[in-house]
Amino acid sequence: MRLGVDVLGAGELDRLLTRPWFRRYTYADAELAIADTFGASRSREFLAGRFAAKEAVLKALGTGVAAGIRPRQVGILRADNAAPVVELTGAASARADAIGASDIAVSISHKADYVVAVAIITANGSTTSGGAHALARATVEQISARGAGNERTRSRDG
Repeated sequence: MRLGVDVLGAGELDRLLTRPWFRRYTYADAELAIADTFGASRSREFLAGRFAAKEAVLKALGTGVAAGIRPRQVGILRADNAAPVVELTGAASARADAIGASDIAVSISHKADYVVAVAIITANGSTTSGGAHALARATVEQISARGAGNERTRSRDG
């Protein structure tokens, strides 16, 4: 099993999100299409969550943003229930194959102007109690709870 975690202040991306080259380099077309269906505030939150999830997946893959993997090759799409689903292409897919990844689960949580994302990769033949998706969700909830104090943490997987 491999784990990746990323925490991001949504404002860290504000200038970059106004630049078309950054959006094309970072986000898959499907991610941008989803973001375009939201108002400005929710779109900003959504794209920040996707960015953090991409970083978490890349850390779990053991590469970070280096090693020839572009962030857009890690698509964080939506299942029918709006939960995040990882879709790898190109060099990211090749790296997953090289480490024997069989399942990649992500969970994304937003609190005020911060987002935390956890990615868990299970390898071929490995199992986790409750599965990688349940473990990712539990991990992000624990991280959010530690930083929450008495404030309510909003978890959004979509």
